[in-house]
Amino acid sequence: MEQRSRLVFVSDFVLSFMWVCSGVVVRLIVFKILGFSHTHVAEIVKLLFSIANMFFFALLSKVSRGGVYNPLTVLADAISGDFRNFLFCVGSRIPAQVFGSIVGVKFLIYTIPEVGQGPRLNVDIHQGSLTEGLLTFVIVSISLGLAATKIQGNFFMKTWISSLSKLTLHILGSDLTGGCMNPAAVMGWAYARGDHITKEHLLVYWLAPIEGTIFAVWIFKWLFQPVNKDKTGSKRKSD
Repeated sequence: MEQRSRLVFVSDFVLSFMWVCSGVVVRLIVFKILGFSHTHVAEIVKLLFSIANMFFFALLSKVSRGGVYNPLTVLADAISGDFRNFLFCVGSRIPAQVFGSIVGVKFLIYTIPEVGQGPRLNVDIHQGSLTEGLLTFVIVSISLGLAATKIQGNFFMKTWISSLSKLTLHILGSDLTGGCMNPAAVMGWAYARGDHITKEHLLVYWLAPIEGTIFAVWIFKWLFQPVNKDKTGSKRKSD
């Protein structure tokens, strides 16, 4: 158990480091290596690479036996699990993801100085918080639904639906908050800029997504747990 905990901790750090780098790598491939200008064709090619990138990370998560790069994924599992798991996730896994993201951004800035400044808030705090909260609520609800559903071609179809959902929500929120839905990745860029402890950052990119995650988990439990209990009860009666 302890060895598995260490493995997950290291996996979270490595995947978080790789995730913040992967977005920049995709842009470099599309615009620098392939030489596309900022046109609709370039955006379509970028979307295709982004989907392939998400499949790659889904595979890495499977190989690492549960390593993830997003604190909200961990938080959703932690809320649904026991208190010991909750403490491990909040006290170890989420800090590992944040640290991995910070190191990843530092590495990018050191190796590729023209990398940019990361996502920024382009609206007021209330609108930004509502945007990130709603986006997170939707994507966590979709993830919980996929986890609870049996689909033919399980891994491929679930990853395909999840990837398209994330990209769609990202595009919807990109002009407002960056459409991040990942506090650790945003923290990496905010730390590099020096605005990681501002009210805007904490409310929009941490508090709102956490609230969205909690609401999604609660509503999912409220809607689907009674159904599962009824099924279990009817099975026992038939026995």
